[in-house]
Amino acid sequence: MKVSIRKRKESKGVQKLYLDIYNPNAKKVRTSKSLDLFLYANPNRTQSKLNKEAMAAAETIRSNMTVKQAYENNSLGDLNVEDQSEVSFLTYFKQLTDDRFNSNGNWESTHKHLKRFCPKDIPINQVDIKWLNDFKYYLDNKAKTKSETGLSQNSKYSYFNKVKACFKQAYRDELILKNPADRVKGFKQGETHREFLTFEEVQKVAKFDCEIPLMKTAFLFSCFTGLRWSDINRLTWSNLLKPDEGGLWRLRFRQQKTKGVETLPISNQARSFLPEELGDPEERIFKGLKYSAWHNLKLQQWVMKAGISRTITFHCARHTYATLQLTYGTSIYTVSKLLGHRELKTTQVYANIIDEQKNDAANAIPEIEL
Repeated sequence: MKVSIRKRKESKGVQKLYLDIYNPNAKKVRTSKSLDLFLYANPNRTQSKLNKEAMAAAETIRSNMTVKQAYENNSLGDLNVEDQSEVSFLTYFKQLTDDRFNSNGNWESTHKHLKRFCPKDIPINQVDIKWLNDFKYYLDNKAKTKSETGLSQNSKYSYFNKVKACFKQAYRDELILKNPADRVKGFKQGETHREFLTFEEVQKVAKFDCEIPLMKTAFLFSCFTGLRWSDINRLTWSNLLKPDEGGLWRLRFRQQKTKGVETLPISNQARSFLPEELGDPEERIFKGLKYSAWHNLKLQQWVMKAGISRTITFHCARHTYATLQLTYGTSIYTVSKLLGHRELKTTQVYANIIDEQKNDAANAIPEIEL
């Protein structure tokens, strides 16, 4: 919607002020409203002052009408004037998360951090540059992951960009008259590093006992399916589909992160990590699987038994699956589909890892003396 001020020449040397209203959501798209305000066409000093006051009053009316119509266009028109001025930023952010960006799990994670940063909430029209910079400081210095570690550079980059995108959308929806996020710099994107295990290392860790046997099973299952911990944890027996004659077992599930529905064929090796007898359809396959700093410690201790001193988390199993697929010749396009990536460039990171391995291998043979 657009509301603009128009001047129309009247007799006796004055110009009358009108509002021209363009609202594509209304029955009558273009309307005009006369204001009880006018300007002197050839003003003297006193009249110039009166002209400024008249234009300021017209601008106030225009701004109020713009915001009022924006609330109506966003299903908030039933609120009274006082409530409209108090529309919650977090409510609007959650509305975007649920209605428009529900395919992106980072919006939900950002919303959780916003609630921790600002538990009492704030009206959307009161968010300013200082508030946004304070939220940046929170992400940079105070925000924690589920395992009580600080956020990665890429997480900070992603979460703050979601906030900036929210304000960009609010400005387009005309819920705010100025976008405060335009004047706040975001985080720089960090270098992406993917830790993974080689096939030989997977073989090694499989031979050692883990203090939490269920975690070992789930980790190895992820190494051979590429599933995230969140998806493995939510798997029920109803998600496991029996094979057709001569075919493979399949998993049909909704990704927790992207909300996309996936049908994933799994290898016989992956199926062997699951109980042979199927449970009740709504029963979790990995019932009792938990995630915490203590569980991460036990995972690290387990892989260290196999002589692996690198920092390995559960998510490294997904990286392992991707690099193994590429190592053994699966096309990057197929790997992207198996991982449920929405964009091929996300999978390209793993292809770069394989290229680095090839370069290292090419230089592995010592030079001969000539």
